[in-house]
Amino acid sequence: MNDPLAAFVVVFAVVGGFELLDRTNFALIGLAAKNPPIAVWAGAAAAFATTSAIAVLLGAAFLDLLGGNVFWLRLGGGILLLGYAGYLRLVPESERRAPTGRSALSTAFLLIFLLELGDTTMVLTIIFAGAFDAPAVVFLAAASALALVAASAALIGSQLGPRVPPAVLERVVIGVLCVVGVFTIIWALAPGAFPAWLA
Repeated sequence: MNDPLAAFVVVFAVVGGFELLDRTNFALIGLAAKNPPIAVWAGAAAAFATTSAIAVLLGAAFLDLLGGNVFWLRLGGGILLLGYAGYLRLVPESERRAPTGRSALSTAFLLIFLLELGDTTMVLTIIFAGAFDAPAVVFLAAASALALVAASAALIGSQLGPRVPPAVLERVVIGVLCVVGVFTIIWALAPGAFPAWLA
């Protein structure tokens, strides 16, 4: 993708959209329901910026390692998303809980950092960083989208608290992961089937 604005929009929309459905977002809503929302948002935004930076560096490194060939990065990313969907389906949620810290800010940072390591949005950011060859744009788009979602989660949590049944959320996330995983694999195998600005 040669257009930085188009790359920004795609990364912002996809990463932000996924984060809205992600367990991390609902963990933030629950955290903000019991703690000062600004502190929760600040800790989460800092964690998202950190994991986005790590993801962009990994994406650039993978692309260099693959000699600029995005086929394997896209194919591997799609398989990884499907594998993560399987992990969510097979591993009980109680075994995936992250530890927390003491203050609201440090708790939010630690919680989000640990939940995001290897999470869907981090994997997507890695894929985008390698596929779009615009690391600064990908970082800005991903970090901005995640910070915005964290702000909405903190606001919702402070007003309403958690109201979405975890089992329903889990099924939605697994379904979306499967769809995007298949889409990413098709994107690797048949890039010509997509618009030129995306391929």
